[in-house]
Amino acid sequence: MGLRRSLPVVPRPPERVPRQPSPGGRSRRPPSHRRIRLHGRPPPRAFDYPTDRLSVYLSDDGGSAVTLFAFMEAARFARYWLPFCKENAVVKRSPEVYFEEESSDKAGSKNLKKMYENMKDRIGRATERNYISKDLVSDEEELEIFKRWKGFSRNNHPTIIKVLLENGKDIDIAGNSLPNLIYVSREKSPASHHHYKAGALNVLTRVSGALRNAPIVLTLDCDTFSDDPRAPLRALCYFLDPSLAADLAFVQFPQRYQGINEDDIYASRYMRLFRFNPRGMDGLRGPSYVGTGCFFARASLHGDTKAALPISRSDAGRFSASEDVLKKAHGLAKSNFEDATSWGSTIGFRYGSLVEDFNTGYRLHCEGWRSVLCDPERAAFVGDVPRNLNDVISQMKRWIVGLYEVAFSRHTPLSYGIRNASFPMGLCYAHYAFWGAWCVPLMIYGLLPQLALIQRVPLFPKVSDPWFFVYAYLFLAAYLYDLLDFLVNGVPFRRWWNDQRIWLFRGPTAYLFGTLEFLLNSLSVSAPGFNLTSKVTEEEQADRYARGDFDFAARSPFFGALAAVAVVNLSAVAVGIKRVATGEVEIGEFSMQLALCGFVAGNCWPIYGAMFWRRDGGRMPVRVTAAAAVAAVMLHMIAHLVSAFRG
Repeated sequence: MGLRRSLPVVPRPPERVPRQPSPGGRSRRPPSHRRIRLHGRPPPRAFDYPTDRLSVYLSDDGGSAVTLFAFMEAARFARYWLPFCKENAVVKRSPEVYFEEESSDKAGSKNLKKMYENMKDRIGRATERNYISKDLVSDEEELEIFKRWKGFSRNNHPTIIKVLLENGKDIDIAGNSLPNLIYVSREKSPASHHHYKAGALNVLTRVSGALRNAPIVLTLDCDTFSDDPRAPLRALCYFLDPSLAADLAFVQFPQRYQGINEDDIYASRYMRLFRFNPRGMDGLRGPSYVGTGCFFARASLHGDTKAALPISRSDAGRFSASEDVLKKAHGLAKSNFEDATSWGSTIGFRYGSLVEDFNTGYRLHCEGWRSVLCDPERAAFVGDVPRNLNDVISQMKRWIVGLYEVAFSRHTPLSYGIRNASFPMGLCYAHYAFWGAWCVPLMIYGLLPQLALIQRVPLFPKVSDPWFFVYAYLFLAAYLYDLLDFLVNGVPFRRWWNDQRIWLFRGPTAYLFGTLEFLLNSLSVSAPGFNLTSKVTEEEQADRYARGDFDFAARSPFFGALAAVAVVNLSAVAVGIKRVATGEVEIGEFSMQLALCGFVAGNCWPIYGAMFWRRDGGRMPVRVTAAAAVAAVMLHMIAHLVSAFRG
């Protein structure tokens, strides 16, 4: 079945990593996690799939010679690694994961691991130097390639397309032909907008169309590896189903991650986003595109097919790297190619939002396409997650800004989505698009009852009032229903508790700051740039994460806002208990407010530890703690003034 389809794999470009100040005050670039880990990611070439029908396109959006060097090293290593996997029926075909988890005595395993470690060392040295020296490359022809990088910068460099492996010409040590492997770095110019990841994906779509034009395209993040060699065959079952194929745009596998600690303290599994909700949407027009682990029908990305396809359909599936084809591919990757075209609007991956994946999936559904969720028991693809709270919140804030860009565009789900995708699908997408609006109820939830309690203002009915049970039922039913969803899916209680805790934490942080940033951007007011997720973990930080200790070490405004809310709740609990104990207030009148304050304060326990008694590297900076205390005092003063004015 799968032998009749060609499959290009197009890993997405790495996110930009800003320069960071070093402890000594000098500016340093953190080691690029994605760049160093590229040598651990050849598994798309290790699929159980005919090599003559598999092409892998690797995007280097920064135009780095070191990245190309890492790809070339990985291509050399693949000649030894792929035969080893097939001969020994290895399922986990990421060498990084295999050598970390397996203690194998299989023939050649030790030599292969030594070869892998040597490759890592060479890539590490190239990364530290940020250039390719003669001691790393012995081949003069390869050395000439790297000399082309003089004068390049991340945002100003020409197109570079390099065929690293070509099926039919390159073979592994067992004599088997290797799949095509193509390095692509699109042209960048200060005079042209590059549209970030969506722009890079569209370049890969055009270049892969020129070189092969296979009908199925798989997109993967650079930090994602395949954990199931048969994943392409699972996806093809849907694309070759006559009842689905006509309007099937993509098959989405759930995002799953490695390295998450036992209790998932930062709720990094995103159970509702990647597991629960997609199952429900699968009964409508299908799940949304989540950016990685997704097989696309190329036709769905081409809109008006005749205008979009770089080559004719008669050439589809036949790989060609001739001089004429490569020249055409270079033209398709030029920075001004999309000028006065429909790329990014009705063709390819869609522009106009930081969350190009959400926007693209949403627009395809509005155009009449469908999608399918494929959720096998074994994870098809596995990626990495941030390991500290600041990065987790920064990532979510970026999503919030991008989702608002869709929510308040002319394609808003509340009108365009409901009209074109169906009423329930429009509401599903609106639920995500207005995600940041949760900052309003969550901020009220975390501050208003607490401040009112201190000012002796009752907000809820007394225990003796029948309406008290309505409020109590709504609170308990919502949380018990949420807990039941997790338990039914085999998620233990502690993970659920951390999930609902992080949901509360997002209110005064990611949701609030994302909303403010979007509003400032909409008013053309300069706003602090969003923080890109850094997945580089120091050893001490990784140890804290493994133990389940929250990391509040960054001097972040997020933590200041969180700590301020935590202090307000702690003070409300203390004052409330003291007044009840001394008989100043009747417990029945303020029981619900006091219980609510205690619940929020219980969720804030890691914050109190970081503020007051922790002494490790994950404690909250003194300046952030002091600023939070000042903010809490100001909130109490404002509440007192409002109460006095009322009364």
